[in-house]
Amino acid sequence: MDLLDSRRETDVLHLTLRGVWNAASIPAIRDASHALDFTGIRRVRITLAAGTLDLAGAWALDALTSELAGRQIEVEFAGGEPPSLQLVRYALHADAPGRPEALRASAYDNPVERLGRTTLERLAEVRQGLAFVGRATVTQLLAFRHWRRLRPTSVARHIYDTGITAIPIVSLIAFLITIIVGYLSASQLRNYGADIYVVDLITVGVLRELGVLLTAIIVAGRTGSAFAAELGSMRLNEEVDALDATGVDAIEALVLPRILGLMIAMPLLTILADLIGMAGGAALCQTLLDMPLQQFINRANEAIAPTTFWAGLIKAPVFALLIALAGTYRGLQVRGSSRELGRLTTVAVVQAIFLVLLADAVFAVLYMKIDF
Repeated sequence: MDLLDSRRETDVLHLTLRGVWNAASIPAIRDASHALDFTGIRRVRITLAAGTLDLAGAWALDALTSELAGRQIEVEFAGGEPPSLQLVRYALHADAPGRPEALRASAYDNPVERLGRTTLERLAEVRQGLAFVGRATVTQLLAFRHWRRLRPTSVARHIYDTGITAIPIVSLIAFLITIIVGYLSASQLRNYGADIYVVDLITVGVLRELGVLLTAIIVAGRTGSAFAAELGSMRLNEEVDALDATGVDAIEALVLPRILGLMIAMPLLTILADLIGMAGGAALCQTLLDMPLQQFINRANEAIAPTTFWAGLIKAPVFALLIALAGTYRGLQVRGSSRELGRLTTVAVVQAIFLVLLADAVFAVLYMKIDF
């Protein structure tokens, strides 16, 4: 029996697939495909007659349709594409399921279509992200019904991992950045005889902005990447699937302890960064401006408003929430390969820093509106 029957109608070629299309039939399928004459053909209509089309046969059919696409010939299937062909196309062209590479390339030649597809992809990502946030929120509210569901042991471990172990780098960065800012401001204000206002700049800047913002950026690069890498590795090792199979909610077991741990550790790190930053500013003023420590303290007390400290500290748990959500969300998205793990870990860090800066800008506008 012929595996491939052809019938021509002007510029349309009708192909009928017959018999068994499997690995053993591939040489015969190739011979039949090479014997086809596509001269003047603009459209090919493929019909699957009664027979067998396994994955090997679907692979041969995908090769035939890809060749037709390369010849700029339109391909359509009577009754729709067979499921086995869709599966093979998804495996061979994972970045564009169901579309041969030649068709995909020609489609993206149109800048308007490229813009539309990119917009739809970004909107889909936003919807998926909001769905993840909603699921985590609902799970958190349900977990509050019983304290054991909050997994205090796991939360304590993450407080140690994200907070205690981050103390050295947070302290060092806070000290150095304060020294740099203080030195630059002193070198300018000294020209106007306003050395005393260096204390105001350091105090208000550290307590309202620099302390919490620098801490958040360090935590985003350090902890956000760790969350994404840990959960991504668990995805690759099918540990998350094992939790789902045993009836354990992965969001409750893996995401919530990390969020709670970081939301507790972040304000503590912010307070530490504020203290170290103030100490660095005092050391700079004493060394560079010959300002006694008592004078620095007195001026700092005058510069600090009742809300200055809280304006910075209130941001800390919000920043921690954004960093933890970005890291865990991207980690749970990992599929297929270690390359995807590295890519999504990078995406998690970039998005975490972007969200922190965006939230800080929103806080700045909000504080200005309410005069906080």
